[in-house]
Amino acid sequence: MLAIEGIYETNKLFMEAFSAGDAEKVANLYTADCRFLPQNSDPVDGRANVQVLLQAMMDGGVSSVELITLEVEDCGDTATEVGRVILRDAGKEIIDDGKFIVIWKKVKGGWRLHRDIINSSLPAA
Repeated sequence: MLAIEGIYETNKLFMEAFSAGDAEKVANLYTADCRFLPQNSDPVDGRANVQVLLQAMMDGGVSSVELITLEVEDCGDTATEVGRVILRDAGKEIIDDGKFIVIWKKVKGGWRLHRDIINSSLPAA
């Protein structure tokens, strides 16, 4: 499977699981030794800690995540993705509109997020 196909497939699973409120299922789309670099926060290392962060986002009012892939560079067993991310609340109102870069790793079972950084495109408050 080409990287772009695997990334599209995994992103679809990510968005579905997040909308279902299943932080564990979303976190399982990351590698075991992943690193998530959220805005205004320290890095979050490891799948279990990413799950805690995702659950906090859900508990804080984020009900859906829309991932829009803008470009993918396939490097064999790794790939980079640049995209746009839109976070919405339960009323479908936009909470944040930003961008991301993911370094993907091909592992047994498919493509998994290995390094993930997001930040807002909205003006600072």
